[in-house]
Amino acid sequence: MPLLGAIADDFTGATDLATMLVARGFRTVVAVGAEDLADDGPAAREVRGADAVVVALKSRTAPVDEAVEASLAALRALTDAGCRSFYFKYCSTFDSTPRGNIGPVTDALLDALGENATVVVPAFPATGRTVYKARLFVHDELLEESPMRDHPLTPMRDSHLGRLLAPQTRRPVRAIGLDTVRAGVQALREALTAPGFADALTVVDATEDEDLRTISAATASMRLVTGAAGLALGLTGPHKGAARVPAASRAGDPGAVLAGSASAATRAQVAHATALLPHRKLDLAALRADPTAAVAGLVDFARACWRTDPGRPPLLYAVGSPEDLEHDMPVGSVPAAELVERALADCAVELVRAGARRLLVAGGETSGAVVTALGARTLGIGAQIAPGVAWARTQSGVGGSPEGIDLALKSGNFGGTDIFTSAWDELA
Repeated sequence: MPLLGAIADDFTGATDLATMLVARGFRTVVAVGAEDLADDGPAAREVRGADAVVVALKSRTAPVDEAVEASLAALRALTDAGCRSFYFKYCSTFDSTPRGNIGPVTDALLDALGENATVVVPAFPATGRTVYKARLFVHDELLEESPMRDHPLTPMRDSHLGRLLAPQTRRPVRAIGLDTVRAGVQALREALTAPGFADALTVVDATEDEDLRTISAATASMRLVTGAAGLALGLTGPHKGAARVPAASRAGDPGAVLAGSASAATRAQVAHATALLPHRKLDLAALRADPTAAVAGLVDFARACWRTDPGRPPLLYAVGSPEDLEHDMPVGSVPAAELVERALADCAVELVRAGARRLLVAGGETSGAVVTALGARTLGIGAQIAPGVAWARTQSGVGGSPEGIDLALKSGNFGGTDIFTSAWDELA
């Protein structure tokens, strides 16, 4: 029976947290949505042998009511599966919409659990995200001065977490500074239960891994914590060193990189990979004119690459530079982001039908679209590629019978510059 239940607001966030939990010794299953946990399907069977279950939702930019409803459904399914402590996982850059969905979902989960307060901890120093004086930094830049300022879906124009969160929640928003965290577990625990904090959402500073361990220990009795994956650093599972699953594919199996993210980090990764891998950029005009033909052309290109060198994955990408972003969408047309998601999801299906057994996907929305299109219901976490990124084993039935494939779902902002070329070494 699982010890911990987690709800992630996107698919890359789910594998991000699951990767951390596996590293901490939790046999972890990622369930794609909550539906299969309630019956005797594959997800329910796998959960019985897990120490932690992460439900992957596509709720980060959904309408508030939809995000709340999906999150509560996930909580009910996790509770029914036996979980008694819970973790609401959102991005370490705290990106959401002006009305939510971090605050409304947190309020709803607390209400459902009969709890009054929790912590807000987006810090993840291993990926350059730190919180100091309630302000969120991306490496050495304030959030609003980082590339997240111009994110195409969730532009972040303020780094003060209290100001971001206050309009989203019915509860008071408080803050606890680094000096209290550094005073130790007992001091932090007392601060969190002091008058004015017992019914609040409390932003807690953290700039180093040890701060996260202190926060985790001080909040061990809370039924719900919220934050990025870094907060799991303070957890310890029962299977240290033995929680990863083996790869489904073999060396030399065909693979591909599908990059839908427009983030600065992914653009740098694309620039590096185009010098080393065969590549093709998505043509928005062609996708709008005839999406079926455009996808077929991309798949034919990938198959031709495999015939030349099956171990050298082709790169299919949407944005290589800021100039590739669409600023003047044709009237009545499908938005570029949605067009890219559909196209890369369709490519993933056709590539798996054609024999692909390894797919590296960049971008949270793209990852959600790909996993859904492949019909994957659970993900087992394997080898870590980078902080917050790991290979995951799943099954897809798009070829007519279940096929084991390896997926790496990468947040647009995560990974080193060479991740599109070096990730494959971890499957060897």
